[in-house]
Amino acid sequence: MTDSQKPDETGQAQQHDEPVETGSGDDAVKDPSAAELQQTNGTGEASSELGADTGTDVPEHGGDAPAGNSEPASDAAASGTVAPNETAAPKLAASPKPSPRPGPRPTPAAIAPKVRQGKAQSAVAAPPVHSTSVAEASKWARVDDEGHVFLMVDGNEQSVGQYPDASSDDALAYFARKYDDVAGQVGLLEQRVAVKAPTTDMIKTVEHLEAQVAERSMVGDVLALESRLGKLRTDIADLKETERAEHEAAKSAETAAREAIVVEAEQIAGADPATIQWKHSSARMNELFESWKSAQKNGMRLGRGTEDALWKRFRSARTLFDRHRRAYFSRLDSENAAAKEAKEELIKEAEALSDSTDWGRTAGEYRKLMDQWKASKRASRKDDDALWARFRAAQDKFFSARQAANEEIDQEFSANLVVKEELLVEARALLPVKDLSSAKKSLQSIHARWEQAGKVPRSDMARVEAGLREVDEAVRKADEEHWRKSDPETKARTNSAMNQLESTIAGLQDDLETARKAGDQKKIAAAEEALAARQQWLDQIQKSAKDLH
Repeated sequence: MTDSQKPDETGQAQQHDEPVETGSGDDAVKDPSAAELQQTNGTGEASSELGADTGTDVPEHGGDAPAGNSEPASDAAASGTVAPNETAAPKLAASPKPSPRPGPRPTPAAIAPKVRQGKAQSAVAAPPVHSTSVAEASKWARVDDEGHVFLMVDGNEQSVGQYPDASSDDALAYFARKYDDVAGQVGLLEQRVAVKAPTTDMIKTVEHLEAQVAERSMVGDVLALESRLGKLRTDIADLKETERAEHEAAKSAETAAREAIVVEAEQIAGADPATIQWKHSSARMNELFESWKSAQKNGMRLGRGTEDALWKRFRSARTLFDRHRRAYFSRLDSENAAAKEAKEELIKEAEALSDSTDWGRTAGEYRKLMDQWKASKRASRKDDDALWARFRAAQDKFFSARQAANEEIDQEFSANLVVKEELLVEARALLPVKDLSSAKKSLQSIHARWEQAGKVPRSDMARVEAGLREVDEAVRKADEEHWRKSDPETKARTNSAMNQLESTIAGLQDDLETARKAGDQKKIAAAEEALAARQQWLDQIQKSAKDLH
């Protein structure tokens, strides 16, 4: 190759004819079309997307080639930089029709699938760039004198293409790079499967790569690529099944979560309106609605039929709950209004009695009004508190007036209290009762003077009256005891019982004496037992008889 055919230092190559590929065994010239260039995208995406990723414009079929054919080196591909241009084939005076120059190889990072926004996926690192050396490529192919490249597969040669007017190394390197492109895409796909990336379009990518390998338009271990692609098919099928199972499990869990929301809403709506805690239940129903909206926005889609059915149930539960709530509070408003009206009537009666000076009768009327108030239903809390304040104010007015009147009366009765306190001391001096007749006469005189003394203050009335009742009770008991002891009938009954027991005891003593003479121990024991019992009875009656005298 002459100096004029070498690239300059800026990486711009001299204009030359591009290599052409041959069909299987013929010399027909074939351009590397744009469709073939698009196939370098391992994800099956459009060529425009690939060009956007790599910064390379894909030439139209049959168009002029660009000024230079830059091939990125391995390290440059990983970092996104461009390596210096490779040496181009020499320009000949006469050559076939120029074909489009292949653009720079897309890097594995460029052909990696786009990650959808908002969906977490496992990061797929770009695999190392596969690079086949000329020495390794020569193991799989040979180049004839005319630049035809033949691939050896299982001992058979297959025509790969032609790279005319260039060295064998250049020809092998060109077709080895095509192998490296496919191997890099296979490696990337293997990594995607290893990290369990989404299987979308993976099979399509495998089919596309299998078609490229089957064309035998590259130099390398194509059988190894075919084996790797076959294993990828199996692995992708397994991964698809795993994805399907995980999707179904996630869908079942999401369905169960939505169902739980609906069931709880139905339980709340189906509760007895009379027993529902409306504040708590309303807050919970709002929480369930927010949970539903969050699930709709962020959760998995369950299918229109399932979501519509669950939403209809949830909506029906919320509608029923709202209907019950409105009916309950409407009824409560009516009850509160009725209770307020009833208590207004009680307040009118209480206010009408507040100026009365008929203390006894009016106090009784107020007690009746209070009983009616307690039996009445409550109005709303605000109204009920205000109504009670008015009712209480009417009562307080009456009872305050009565208290003032009683205090004035008590002032007048203070002198009467002094007299009754002295009479109470005199009455208590009669205890204990020693002379019943004298005590009864003295107590009768005390009662007469007690009545003449008049009323005492209300606060002392219960105390002094209780003190006099204690003396009355003690004298009454003394009188009853005296009567019991002096009752003739009681004495007669006592004497009769004594005579009977004495006669019985005499008979038992004779029986005991007879039994002793006979030596009958059984009769002796029976007679002694009966005699002891009668003697004990006689002793008790004799003691009672002494108390009567």
